[in-house]
Amino acid sequence: MESGDDKQAIRERIWRLLEETGAALPPGAWGRIPNFKGAREAALRLFSLDEWRNATFIKVNPDSPQRWVRLRALEEGKLLLMPTPRLRRGFLLIDPSAIPRSLYRLASTIRGAFRAGRLLKTVSDLTRHVERIDLVVEGSVAVNRWGERLGKGEGYGDLEFAILLETSLLDREAPIATTVHDLQVLPHRLPQDDHDVPVDIISTPTRLIRAAERPPRPAGLLPDRITPEKLREIPILSEVLQLYKR
Repeated sequence: MESGDDKQAIRERIWRLLEETGAALPPGAWGRIPNFKGAREAALRLFSLDEWRNATFIKVNPDSPQRWVRLRALEEGKLLLMPTPRLRRGFLLIDPSAIPRSLYRLASTIRGAFRAGRLLKTVSDLTRHVERIDLVVEGSVAVNRWGERLGKGEGYGDLEFAILLETSLLDREAPIATTVHDLQVLPHRLPQDDHDVPVDIISTPTRLIRAAERPPRPAGLLPDRITPEKLREIPILSEVLQLYKR
């Protein structure tokens, strides 16, 4: 069995478990970064950490369970970088000082972020408007205590990491956290490929876990893993690939 097949079997087991136990929230777990009961409590645990308190610029994925993280970042005056869905339009930068506080809740949603944020479609946009990112918060389908992570299987989180690394906006060893339901934390190792980006911190509704013996992260873009389809779908990726080839 190929690694991808192993990963998909684990994802499907987690999605099924969350739905069968009633832990999943709308729009449902299957095929996505699942929203879950206790997502707010998982986020609250994250806010107690020094990595959060010391961060002024945070990158957070656009999925439903991490909305609490995005909202708190804006409320605390942190700059927020959010990838657009499937990276097709690059990234969104939301500066809480540039919008009324009454719009923070709306801006923490993907639809609201398009209204309240600045669209960064190119490498030049990124490097002109983004400072060095202090903390990354990811959504996950499954994780374990070693920091190994599975997303929903499309690889966008790994590409975002590579893009920010290649543009020198993110350090390879910058702290990466994820908020998940306890059922998503597995006791065994997860299949991993050379493009997978492990996490340092796992925050659930009941506990905080710091990854023990976290595997190394990719050193940057892996051009042989980028398909022509991805290049067509993600214009900024073509630019970053040119940077890589220099």
